[in-house]
Amino acid sequence: MGDLERIKAENVAYFRSLDEGATLRYHFRHVDEEGGLWYFEAVPDRGELVAIKQAELTPAGVLHRYSWEHLEDKHGFLTDQAINPEKDPLEAISVGEFQEIWNR
Repeated sequence: MGDLERIKAENVAYFRSLDEGATLRYHFRHVDEEGGLWYFEAVPDRGELVAIKQAELTPAGVLHRYSWEHLEDKHGFLTDQAINPEKDPLEAISVGEFQEIWNR
């Protein structure tokens, strides 16, 4: 296994373990400058909130989803930056609102 394959496998295992072991989940929405909507499901890990699911709904209505099952593609990737609701321009949303977008 090459270095890139090993790193990807480690990332998949990390995000999968967070998703499967989470007992507390937070949900957020962000509107970007172009009018795109970003949705995040995050869980606490080592004192930070880590995004385990991310959905982008473009202004054209195209949905891109990222999680441990699909970390990246030509359009984007699951963020590797901690989420900080106190500093990031995020709005807390309900699990239902997140799931409505995620399950589209």
